Amino acid sequence: MATRPKDIDATLLQLEILRIIPRLPASIDAKMIHEKLKDLGFNRDLRSIQRTLQTLCLHFDDLECNNDSKPYTYYWKERSAGFALPVLNEQQSLLLKLAEKQLKYLLPANIMSSMKPFFDQADRMVSGVYPNGKEKPTHQWLDKVCITPTSLPLIPAKIGADIFSAVSQALYQNKLLKIAYQNPSGKKYVKTIMPLAIAQQGASIYLICRFDGFSDTRMLAMHRIRKAEISTFSFERPKDFNLQTYQEEGHLGFTSYQNICKIRLTFSIAKWAGFHLTETPLSKDQQILEESDKHYRFQATVSENDMLEWWLLKFGEDIWDIEREPLT
Repeated sequence: MATRPKDIDATLLQLEILRIIPRLPASIDAKMIHEKLKDLGFNRDLRSIQRTLQTLCLHFDDLECNNDSKPYTYYWKERSAGFALPVLNEQQSLLLKLAEKQLKYLLPANIMSSMKPFFDQADRMVSGVYPNGKEKPTHQWLDKVCITPTSLPLIPAKIGADIFSAVSQALYQNKLLKIAYQNPSGKKYVKTIMPLAIAQQGASIYLICRFDGFSDTRMLAMHRIRKAEISTFSFERPKDFNLQTYQEEGHLGFTSYQNICKIRLTFSIAKWAGFHLTETPLSKDQQILEESDKHYRFQATVSENDMLEWWLLKFGEDIWDIEREPLT
């Protein structure tokens, strides 16, 4: 007899639950599983999930339920292999390991958590040696590539795991977020915000948002958020906000200017200091207006913001005759 669609759906639900459940010392309760399943498109009531969990515990010896206190929590035994995933090959595993490093703060915490079994399997696949004792090329590759900073490397600011989880979940679900925030001067305040985007700039992560009831867009350093609580209320994502446009306008230059504007920037720079601009231009319309054995004179359209000021200042006396022409 052919399998009915509802049977397939029930099977997929059970497989997803098995994948979500962590291995000791971690554990998870039915409500948390219910929320993760909703994010993945499984619309079931909590009671249905609880019944499925009871059934799964009866059929998997390594799957445990701690019913000593409520809410009950579920976990795979510490030495259990957990739920077996389709086997990744070495190339897929290498890609996942590289992605894991770069996506830590660019994906919702719940998605990163759901990917953990894949990351763990990828780690096992690329690590170590072949049976003949030869080191795996995929393991060597991780020591052959890196991303280097363009400025003095800094230790990333610490963001509480619970805070990042709440922020990313609210962003993912378009939920209002109540935060307690402390600005650089030490002033503390509590606000309800609409989270719109996350931007990583060097060692810091910023939350782009709008305060509830206001139309201006702001940036908050996530490591300065002291508390974050997801509201039950959803919001309509503003149609006048687009992250790519926001970035192109120069707002991610962390400006203190009230109004971002484009300028035509013209400057002279010592040849040794400005040679990189002949290979990596400031803008698509960049021009070399003048060149000698000792200097270049460039012109380019850029956004006027703090990042531009920092960039110009770092050259000291090796940059001169700086002109800024506002563009309307």
